[in-house]
Amino acid sequence: MAYSQTQVDALRAALARGATSYKLNGEEVTYASLVEMRRQLREMEAEIAGRPTSGPVLAYARSTRGL
Repeated sequence: MAYSQTQVDALRAALARGATSYKLNGEEVTYASLVEMRRQLREMEAEIAGRPTSGPVLAYARSTRGL
């Protein structure tokens, strides 16, 4: 999704107020928590700056019994 600077600014303003919801262009946006909002803000800023928003997910198998 392509984010705009207006969306980033609205999210920043809501975070500064400690609110988990805000209205933008007549549409209400609600987040479950401030942590979720901060995560979304980082993703939006990274996309606008042209940085990758997420890298590959690495998972390693772990066993306590040996093979």
